[in-house]
Amino acid sequence: MSGALAQSWRRLRAAVWARSLEFVRDRSTLGWNLLFPVLLVLGLAYIFSGPGQPMFKVAVLAPAGSTLDGRLHPFLDTPQVQFYREQAEAPALHKVQLQRIDMLLDLGTAPGRYWINEQSPKGRLLEQLLRGAGGAPLQRQTTRGAQVRYVDWVTPGVLGMNMMFACLFGIGYVIVRYRKNGYLKRLNATPLRAFEFILAQLVSRLLLVVAVTAVVYAGCDAVLHFRMIGSYLDLLLVTALGAFSMIALGLVIAARFTSEELAGGLLNLLSWPMMVVSGVFFSIEGAPAPLRFFAQLLPLTQMIEAARGIMLDGEGFAQISRNLAALAAMSAIYLALGAVLFRWRQE
Repeated sequence: MSGALAQSWRRLRAAVWARSLEFVRDRSTLGWNLLFPVLLVLGLAYIFSGPGQPMFKVAVLAPAGSTLDGRLHPFLDTPQVQFYREQAEAPALHKVQLQRIDMLLDLGTAPGRYWINEQSPKGRLLEQLLRGAGGAPLQRQTTRGAQVRYVDWVTPGVLGMNMMFACLFGIGYVIVRYRKNGYLKRLNATPLRAFEFILAQLVSRLLLVVAVTAVVYAGCDAVLHFRMIGSYLDLLLVTALGAFSMIALGLVIAARFTSEELAGGLLNLLSWPMMVVSGVFFSIEGAPAPLRFFAQLLPLTQMIEAARGIMLDGEGFAQISRNLAALAAMSAIYLALGAVLFRWRQE
């Protein structure tokens, strides 16, 4: 019995050693496993660094080129408040009505003005802080509107995040595995062309993702009764185009790679930044301008913005056309890259 155990131990040790050598000798995979955690930690540190989160969020209409500090008004030096610049009054006032921000401050006109939501307890408290800050008196304006529930706001982000993982890993990881185990090589010997194979993968994944997302939304809506002001048809269009764009992005990763570990690492490189900065769980209004610019380059950001506009604000096709155009452009670029880079077999 001891001899059998010894032989079993030797086989196990040999298998562990062989797999470990395989991993270590794959320099790209090893490098990625070392590099990705560092990039993730540094990215999160950049986004969430600094003092604790402020208690209030205030939009400011200010003259171009001015700095949002106490030289413009003493209230802007209040440390408990996050101030950020808005370009137009109407969209900012709409956010006050929905209680997505606590106050709108207009310092670009004389005399200055401020708006609070009479139904918002935070707005009334913030008004007391404004009066205690001193400086030039501002005209008081009020608006009304019930607060949008967090579940209504976060649902498009959560469903979009689920779609992102299903699209990226359902296409990118699977095709890499097909190439590694020789399945694509066998398909290459058939009359099936590369374009037909890619299109079949894309259509199949698109139908599955949209169908599953619709079922999940309908089931949750039956219990939670989501806020839905816009058109379900527009929401379906945004869902389909967003899924198409992320599937096409997954095809870029799947085009050439043969290492499942490396493909998984690259897919994580794509998915984690989107999950963090695309507004899935929190708004990035008021975040540094480079971060907001980077977020606009991500398909998940465009899809979530359009979905929230439809559901929460009742936006129509004209209002979300910029998001749709961005998703369409991204889809075209990703498909072109995937088609150019695609290979049937390992090189």
